[in-house]
Amino acid sequence: MNIQFDVLRKSRELVLKELEGLTLEQIHAIPKGFKNNIAWNVAHLVVTQQLLHYKLSGLNCLCPDDLIDAHKKGTAPTKTFTEEEFEEVKELLIGLPDTLQEDFEADIFETYTEYPTSTGFVLTSLETAITFNNFHEGIHYGIIRSIKKFI
Repeated sequence: MNIQFDVLRKSRELVLKELEGLTLEQIHAIPKGFKNNIAWNVAHLVVTQQLLHYKLSGLNCLCPDDLIDAHKKGTAPTKTFTEEEFEEVKELLIGLPDTLQEDFEADIFETYTEYPTSTGFVLTSLETAITFNNFHEGIHYGIIRSIKKFI
């Protein structure tokens, strides 16, 4: 499983690198043809990882409920982050993979509620959820890169 945690950390480093030099206005811009913005995608990565790993394991998520409500699957950008708020999101983005690995190694994940994803994968365990989440992160990394070309 260590490779899965390494992939998650690397993917998030790449997302963070894409944010370098962007203004608040740029991360909130929704280019024509897109339904969300860079800020939403970054927060969505944090939220989805927490829901797939912690909530479906019957544990409390490690990010605020309002962040979850505004950025879970099926939502659209409604929140405009301040610099400070977006810094907090970026801290979660970078820090939560280490916490996940620590929690996994501490065996805190005892149960898992099966979950059929919108892509057709059925998550049956935390291990399948971790692998699927890395796939999901790659999709949104690509979306962030695409949006960036138009802002």
